Amino acid sequence: MSSTTIPLSVLDIASVDSAGGPVAALTGTRELAAAADELGYERFWVAEHHSLHGIASSVPAVLLAAIGERTERIRVGAGGVILPNHAPYAVAESFGTLATLFPGRVDLGIGRSGADPVLAHALRRAPNEEFSESLGELLAFLGDGFPDGHPYQRLEALPRPPAAPRVWSLGASVRSAAEAGRRGLPYAFAHHFFNSRGTQEALAAYRDGFRPSRWADRPHAIVTVFTVCGETSEQARRLAYPALFPVLRLNGASPAVPLPTAAEAEAYTWADTERAAADALLASQAVGDPDEVRRALSDLLERTGADELMITNNVTDVKEKIRSLERVRALAPSLPAPGHATA
Repeated sequence: MSSTTIPLSVLDIASVDSAGGPVAALTGTRELAAAADELGYERFWVAEHHSLHGIASSVPAVLLAAIGERTERIRVGAGGVILPNHAPYAVAESFGTLATLFPGRVDLGIGRSGADPVLAHALRRAPNEEFSESLGELLAFLGDGFPDGHPYQRLEALPRPPAAPRVWSLGASVRSAAEAGRRGLPYAFAHHFFNSRGTQEALAAYRDGFRPSRWADRPHAIVTVFTVCGETSEQARRLAYPALFPVLRLNGASPAVPLPTAAEAEAYTWADTERAAADALLASQAVGDPDEVRRALSDLLERTGADELMITNNVTDVKEKIRSLERVRALAPSLPAPGHATA
């Protein structure tokens, strides 16, 4: 991509539907990553989720090892690791290993969002609720180092890769954006959360408070957006609707079961109020035919001045997911330049 073309990246969660199961989901994620690599996407991230039957990406580092082997150029990373679930030293070792296996192309996105107390105990027994302190420890293990007299000063997170993984701060609030700026970290805002608010305010707070660091000499903001680019608007919505079932609790859907397939969602008898609620959730995202998606992404870029767009969705048909990637990639030259905000 030229410097005037917005970089495009991909976030995936290995969505599981009632027909395919987790094997199909994880196989599909690797296939999607290989396609994104060939299409020239900037990076491919997977997210950490637990105890959800509709998501198979519970251990990003393991999945990224498989993705790294299937790709050649694209940066691979976590979007992200939920730091309260893990000891910072263990995260530094895991991603140092990945960065040793795949030099110069590993990202480590760090999120704050925690699990319920029982799950938190199962994951880490005694989770550290001081997120800022844990993040500081992780950055120290990855290269900042500890001050003299610190109890961890003599420890090294090994193997030490040729280049440290690039650390990103993830969030969906002004608070997370301000902390990312204060620490001099690149930042990714989760606009793709349905009913997401405050994207512009968060990115403004990030830029206003940014202080250069060893991790970034200037602010770099990704906006992640739920994107399904179909051949037609109707097809795109048909592919997108299954993701809304657990959000709206349609037909009793819950995290305890996999997502419905597109055919199952289409067969569901939608009440007018349910259809209206579904369309309202998609209104702030980018779902439709190529022209609709171009307008939605352009509007988001104009409002936020994002330096990069990261697209994501819960579509479980990997062939349709790749076709959506192809259509979005073809739109890139027509989108506003990175960092260009008009409001």
